[in-house]
Amino acid sequence: MNFDFKDQTAIITGGTRGIGRAVSEAFLAAGARVVATYRGDDQAAEEFVSANRVHAERLSLEKFDVGNYAEVEAFFRDRQENGGPFQVLVHSSGVRKDAVVGLMKEDDWNHVIQTNLTGTFNVCKLAVQSLMRERYGRIVVVTSPIGRFGFAGQSNYAASKAGQVAFARSLSKEVATRGITVNCVSPGFIETDFIADLPENQKKAYLGMVPMKRFGQACEVAHAALFLASRESAYITGSVQEVTGGL
Repeated sequence: MNFDFKDQTAIITGGTRGIGRAVSEAFLAAGARVVATYRGDDQAAEEFVSANRVHAERLSLEKFDVGNYAEVEAFFRDRQENGGPFQVLVHSSGVRKDAVVGLMKEDDWNHVIQTNLTGTFNVCKLAVQSLMRERYGRIVVVTSPIGRFGFAGQSNYAASKAGQVAFARSLSKEVATRGITVNCVSPGFIETDFIADLPENQKKAYLGMVPMKRFGQACEVAHAALFLASRESAYITGSVQEVTGGL
């Protein structure tokens, strides 16, 4: 299937690094106008723009914290007033702050929940308000199978990811009659800096859990996001597409 997004605009949160960057680049390659957002890594954002300068006319960046409602609201207000409509939201922003529960700092719990789960609410709420006016839209939330499995030392992350799935399924029922679909892509162990900081013995153990015996590539997650964001996926909503190598 050749995806064609030439007449569409896609907002990709966390769209300058890791999986989010791969999603942004996939939409650019498919002809979309892309608004890639990020929170704080200016160097990574600049490198991303430089690497994609061939698409400069269709690529723009916005810097804000998805966990801050006022900043998210300001972004979508500016989109409405100056940026024109959009058709696709891929919410890829996320953080990890690992520790076992007995030693986890309250701030680390709150930061992960605020960014990953409350950030999903913030972004999707404001996006839905715009998409409902157009009576069309595709929302794809990047979650994780850790929300089902649970991993030691990642209770905050697992809780936030399980919450994203429940949130997306509920939202999908609220907006279905408006031509808006809401789905999740659930990547397993993907070769990005998100797992690069794990100890080697832990990465080896995780690799042993994957039937395909390899970690995934970010572009493989992006392909799943493209499909769920396409017009061809019109009858798929409230679903979770796993990209895990059979984990």
